[in-house]
Amino acid sequence: MRILLVEDDVVLRDVMLRSLADAGHRVDVSTNVEDADPLWRVQPFDAVLLDLSLPATASPTSGLGSGLTALRKARARGDRTPVLVLTARDRTEERIAGLDAGADDYLGKPFDLAEVEARLRALVRRAQGTEDIVMLGRLRLDRKARRFSSADIALDLPAREFEVLWELMSPPGHAVSKRTLSDKLSGFDESLGDNALEAFISRLRKKLAGSGAGIRTLRGIGYLLEAEADTQTTSDGQS
Repeated sequence: MRILLVEDDVVLRDVMLRSLADAGHRVDVSTNVEDADPLWRVQPFDAVLLDLSLPATASPTSGLGSGLTALRKARARGDRTPVLVLTARDRTEERIAGLDAGADDYLGKPFDLAEVEARLRALVRRAQGTEDIVMLGRLRLDRKARRFSSADIALDLPAREFEVLWELMSPPGHAVSKRTLSDKLSGFDESLGDNALEAFISRLRKKLAGSGAGIRTLRGIGYLLEAEADTQTTSDGQS
């Protein structure tokens, strides 16, 4: 998953960043609303972790100043990215305000990092309409374990190839544009070109051999992960 983490507490931010990165996620970090708002607008994320108690660092003319304001603005412009808000455990009114503003779930501080991971998975699964275990042919994705396997043999994929296949399998059978894949894999200050993306796709096709799943190029649209037709040939009714 690609996650936006908006948290001004340096210690908590660094701990969460390490935990999420170790779990295989790509994480963009912001400590204030002024930085988070434009990043949220231009970069597609699978989920946002948002501290509601951000300092009011924004200028009076910017229309920003708190995590709650950033959340309201995102929902007002039609952004449906799943949002897990982080609040002080004893601030019931803050949690209610966050949910009313469009948050999908909340966690009170302090919290267990494993629970953050579990809640993020649940939010993204709900948003994408997918299950923890996804099968296509002999290809299997275990979302909890963040593991792909083919015929019960683990597929060893570099991080970016993993993310490409994850996107194509969320769920399988739907077209994913080159722009979507490029945005998912690019950093805020970099852009993944078509040639690099096609190289990832080419390597994945080779690694999916024998899995019963293949990546089809939809010219002018993007890519589609689908079950491969039975390649067994027949002659006069005999195999």
